[in-house]
Amino acid sequence: MQASTSSPPQPGGQNLYAALADWARTDGLVWIYLFKAIAAALLALGIAMKLDLPQPRTAMTTVFIVMQPQSGPVFAKSFYRLCGTLVGLVVMLALIGLFAQQPELFIVSTALWVGLCTAGAARNRNFRSYGFVLAGYTAALIGIPASQHPDGAFMSAMTRVGEISIGILCSGFVSAVVFPQFTGEMLRSNVRRRFSSFVDYVSAALAGRIDRSHIEASNARFVADVVGLEANRSMAVFESPDARMRSGRLARLNTEFMTVSTRFHALHQLMNRLRADGSSVTVDALEPYFREIAPLFAKAGEPVLTAADAAHVSKQLEDYRSALPRRVRATRAELEAQGDAHLLDFDTATELFYRFVHEMTEYTATYASLAVDTHSREKWIARYVPKTNPIAAGVAGLRAAIVMTLLGAFWIATAWPSGTTLVLNAAATCALASSAPQPSRMATQMALGTVLASLVGMVLTFGVFPHIDGFAMLCVALAPALAFGVFLTTRPKYAGYGVGYCIFLCFLAGPDNVVQYNPSSYMNDALALIASMAVSALAFAVLLPPSTPWLRRRLLADLRGAAVQACRARLKGLRNRFESGARDLMFQLSAIAGNDDTQRRDTLRWLFSTLEVGNAALDLRHELATLPAHPPYPHATAWRVAIDATLKAVSALFDRPSEARYRDALAATVHAIDASQTVLQGMWKPEATSAAERGDTPPREARHQLQRIQSHLHFIRTALIDPQSPLAAYAGSEGANQRQPHGANHAS
Repeated sequence: MQASTSSPPQPGGQNLYAALADWARTDGLVWIYLFKAIAAALLALGIAMKLDLPQPRTAMTTVFIVMQPQSGPVFAKSFYRLCGTLVGLVVMLALIGLFAQQPELFIVSTALWVGLCTAGAARNRNFRSYGFVLAGYTAALIGIPASQHPDGAFMSAMTRVGEISIGILCSGFVSAVVFPQFTGEMLRSNVRRRFSSFVDYVSAALAGRIDRSHIEASNARFVADVVGLEANRSMAVFESPDARMRSGRLARLNTEFMTVSTRFHALHQLMNRLRADGSSVTVDALEPYFREIAPLFAKAGEPVLTAADAAHVSKQLEDYRSALPRRVRATRAELEAQGDAHLLDFDTATELFYRFVHEMTEYTATYASLAVDTHSREKWIARYVPKTNPIAAGVAGLRAAIVMTLLGAFWIATAWPSGTTLVLNAAATCALASSAPQPSRMATQMALGTVLASLVGMVLTFGVFPHIDGFAMLCVALAPALAFGVFLTTRPKYAGYGVGYCIFLCFLAGPDNVVQYNPSSYMNDALALIASMAVSALAFAVLLPPSTPWLRRRLLADLRGAAVQACRARLKGLRNRFESGARDLMFQLSAIAGNDDTQRRDTLRWLFSTLEVGNAALDLRHELATLPAHPPYPHATAWRVAIDATLKAVSALFDRPSEARYRDALAATVHAIDASQTVLQGMWKPEATSAAERGDTPPREARHQLQRIQSHLHFIRTALIDPQSPLAAYAGSEGANQRQPHGANHAS
């Protein structure tokens, strides 16, 4: 009886515990962040007041600018804000010293500096971009008010830096001490999730259980993962020694993931093309190898997720790779004996497969190395290299300079008392909104948030503050008003409203040590804030808007330009720049496309085509650069000239696609394949035996190297004639004629 009465409450208790745990992981984190942000803001306000600084509201405003849910972003943002503040301080003191008596020159020089910093912010990524923003904004924040009283400019600048520093320190302290959330933990979770999802993707693709829409969605997610992991890695190094000890391996992991995902996609696409061309013999010969891969990603039949267990997978992959060449040669000999297989297709596929297994082994080994504090794989120089169109960055800087110059001219012409607020806030809005995917929308949201902040601030300043006494009551009055704005910032759809509300509520209603109740000044400042944001939003919408087709065309040209660089640029460090630059451009294009599925799909197709052809060109150039010194290999030989012509024709096609350039690239590739085939066949002529005895014939590895060169050329050809490629639009009848299986068999 007792057992029957005690058992029913247990499921209910478990459900309650599960509900609480789910709330703690979701909405609970929002409330913790809300509490921390308000606590840091009030702490900064109290310290600044205690130190008798002239504008404690600046310290409180700084908190809302740098505060983030995780500690890593707070520390990173604070670091770059402090650096940007100091740079802006030095520049502004120099400008005040030079142009304090010439307001026109002072406004123009300040506008140029802000424009330069805004361009730098658009050119960089993560919180390095924020450092540029602050270098420009701080110059305006300190310099424009100080220009009215040049004799006190230095002291004004020092106090402003002090207020900003207090806000930074309070944000970092509260973030690190009160319910800390670390970016490093999220980074580990993301690395584990990405490894698991990629293994599942590979297993499903090799088993034929994946359609094209799933491929596109997975690769789009992988691009976002690459960019996100680099951002988190750059922030996590500010949190703990543990993150710094693994920073090199995380960078290496990101680089190796880009390489192995590109290689696998190329292999998967090639197999799809072989199936479409009816190369059933080649496909049937390769299928057994593909079925052997999925079990290698498991340990005792269970999927491997943790870094500690990944060492087992790495060892299995290494053993499999060691035995692979011998097995492939045996399979190839069987196909050659049958005489009904296109061996060039087989060689190309097995070369891609071997490289995929090798790169997956390296990726898994690096993932396994994260389980220990120190490892030899930490010594990794290559880093993620972002790619930003210089014209787009220049336009962002020019736009900010134009807005500041126009508003500065209006201020000088009208002598508006709130003109300083108008001009310096325009600098802040242009800089902050320029990094958003839709800056005009962001500036408009900030303006509407500021309108709401103006109304709430008026109630606080003239209705609440006169009736309270003491800092404790001040906190009670401010906390609910600030909490509403912080809550808005946690909702992506309303983040712009929340940013405008929090920052400018502090600016308008944040109390100073000497409180002034001046309704006309308050209304003038509020009007200046809203007007500056409205003008900035208009500038973003009219002056070469970032979301217009021109920017998309420029970024697509830069994406194709990555393949051009793969064919032409110096090889040292080129693959890393190529892989990361292409994905960074893809990430930017996806942000511009928004919810437009057609644009996103078209961008992804260009990414696939660029990565496939670019990587094949890099592999081809690497093989050519490492050819031994033998008579068949001089640069002036016909087959080397044909390959050089292929690289030039392919780079010209990606530079400016057209039907004529497509025909030239395809014809040059076919000619290079035929020329290399002639050289390769000549190595097995009867007269070559005597040459071998004289030591003139290249060794076995050199012949295999020439086979690999031919395989890379053949893959470029298959990528060019792929009907799913965006280049198919330039093919016409030429592409249809070339889709038949091509390439003579050659000996092993």
